[in-house]
Amino acid sequence: MSNHQILNTTDHADLRVYTGAGAQFGDTAMAALVVPEEFRQVQAHYPIVFRRDGESSKFTALALFGFENGENLFLEGETWDARYRPLSIAVQPFLVGQAPDGEGEGQVHIDMGHPRISASGEGTRVFDESGRPTPLLEDITRKLGALHVGYQASGDFYDSLARYELLEPFTFEVPLSTGSKHSLVGFHMIDEDRLRALDSEALGALHKDGHLMPIFMALASLSNLTELVVRKDAKESRG
Repeated sequence: MSNHQILNTTDHADLRVYTGAGAQFGDTAMAALVVPEEFRQVQAHYPIVFRRDGESSKFTALALFGFENGENLFLEGETWDARYRPLSIAVQPFLVGQAPDGEGEGQVHIDMGHPRISASGEGTRVFDESGRPTPLLEDITRKLGALHVGYQASGDFYDSLARYELLEPFTFEVPLSTGSKHSLVGFHMIDEDRLRALDSEALGALHKDGHLMPIFMALASLSNLTELVVRKDAKESRG
């Protein structure tokens, strides 16, 4: 159960967290939220797909790790087999929270109910003996800032995708050598044909607003679907 607290040296002076990978830390997710500002890094390893919220009809972008719920094909025991982990995964168990009065800038919070919280004296310290942030916390703070800014700015990106109708639903068949069949459904991707059909004015507007590059990165990322199938096939073959 979640237990969000404002991170501070009084309550968390001796806090340690596990930074490695593993199913015990909740790393078996099929996908993770990503923001447009990190699409360049994400596309080097994972397919980027989009999902529409059933209630709000708003879109979010996801880095895809597998084809089934609870399947992360990049997780091999205690190893995450990719050089980049999406920010939303890399910052856990930390998050950005509001001050108690709801005013001012966001604060670093920590979920004390997260499995990455160490209760055994193992793991990496968050504060050193003098109460100063360790390199781990400094890195986490930087990533939290990037994730927070990216999330706040993503609304304009999705508004532009909607304005030019650049998202389309798709179904992806997963062919496996074992003969088993899987299909990826319920997601959207960039409509490349519609993107190609945009006139210079529309493309210029997307470029001016900084949206054209993440669109191209999302398109390029789809080549990773083939690699994901290879990983899935190897897993199925091993049984």
